[in-house]
Amino acid sequence: MKEAEFSYACFDRLENKVLYAILRLRSEVFVVEQNCVFLDIDDKDQQSHHLTGWVNEKLAAYARIVPAGVAYDYNSIGRVVTSPSFRGTGLGRELLEKSIQYCYALHGVSPIKIGGQLYLQQFYESFGFKQTSEVYLEDGIAHIEMMLYP
Repeated sequence: MKEAEFSYACFDRLENKVLYAILRLRSEVFVVEQNCVFLDIDDKDQQSHHLTGWVNEKLAAYARIVPAGVAYDYNSIGRVVTSPSFRGTGLGRELLEKSIQYCYALHGVSPIKIGGQLYLQQFYESFGFKQTSEVYLEDGIAHIEMMLYP
């Protein structure tokens, strides 16, 4: 696999074709693949920064960096997703590493809170995240809240 090229931008600087690719990937995975009818466009995108990973001009990975006060009292990383055609390549690990680094660069080195799908708990723990809530259902999928303390 060719190495992914990562870029990031605030919402107002996203090109139309990039925003389309982001929304398409999120819909492909979070709505269609996971068979979950929910409103992905949740009015947090406009206040967030968007990290995209491209391979051969195809959006392969994406994450949203959300400032404190929008989703949680802490800075947050959300909508973490790797395209199905790029899973198992290590791209998800690279995406989360870059997401954490970018969150720190944007907002300073401070705690990061996530609401992660339960089946990814060990993945997030491998980066130092710790479970901070009981399991809860969000849109019919088991989730837990987790924190990363620098």
